Amino acid sequence: MDWNRLICDKRFGLEDYHDPRRGVRSDFQRDYDRLVFSSPFRRLQNKTQVFPLPGSIFVHNRLTHSIEVACVGRSLATETAIVLRERHGAQPWAGKIDAIGEIVAAGCLAHDLGNPPFGHSGEKAISTFFSEGAGRELQSELTPGQWADLTHFEGNANAFRLLTHRFKGRRPGGFAMTYSTLASIVKYPYESVLAGNKNKFGFFTSERADFSRVADELGMLRRPSADGSLRYARHPLVYLVEAADDICYEVMDLEDAHKLGLLATGEVTELLLSFFEPERRSRIVDNMERVDDPNEKIGYLRSSVIGVLVNACA
Repeated sequence: MDWNRLICDKRFGLEDYHDPRRGVRSDFQRDYDRLVFSSPFRRLQNKTQVFPLPGSIFVHNRLTHSIEVACVGRSLATETAIVLRERHGAQPWAGKIDAIGEIVAAGCLAHDLGNPPFGHSGEKAISTFFSEGAGRELQSELTPGQWADLTHFEGNANAFRLLTHRFKGRRPGGFAMTYSTLASIVKYPYESVLAGNKNKFGFFTSERADFSRVADELGMLRRPSADGSLRYARHPLVYLVEAADDICYEVMDLEDAHKLGLLATGEVTELLLSFFEPERRSRIVDNMERVDDPNEKIGYLRSSVIGVLVNACA
């Protein structure tokens, strides 16, 4: 694949209006801003991350999680872009690499938009309704692909649908996001009939042609399939979006568990300190001793761990 094609600010549904001229904001920054002001993004505040919303103690919901993932993703992508600029600096398109941080930040904001309430449990509930519940009576009216969409319901595919589908009253292309931002959120770039037992896929049957249009424009590699099923190699920026997501939920879930009293300060401290070499660990412990609030101690430790993980992933 070729970075010159993979980084593309053409807007889905507005291809005929594509204008390569630059304004104050890049098209990828416009993607980010458009998501922040959207209703689906605001609705994330009512979806829990891991722990139920407790009231007086703040723990993460899907909205705050997505904002934090976007921050980490931008840092991770910016560090990666430095290496890529050194590697490809002689190419006439090398300036495009500077946009990677903007694309990944927008992708991180959007990565959970399609998740139902209760996360993976919600996905399973929807799938089970069709595979084992009252929804079974609809099977005869659907194609095998449509039936697989429902019995393997996937929030990631639903995010792509939400961003691209022309819902009633909307313009062509839905949110009219850039091609690169759309591709950066699809972790499983194949259709539901290939989901297998993992229940993972990237787009519903209704968006099959749309995803193919995006992937082909970006030069994503299409994988051969004997039965004609659609499968592509990932857009490389997906790895950065997924890494930022993993970093945040692995570390922030520990901090939330500490705030709720489910894990003791000493236990969380020991877990997070294990990310550092002895010399660095000693300096961090010294800095932690300067504050008395246990939550502040863990917060400082959490930020240090995220920095280590961002550098390692980059």
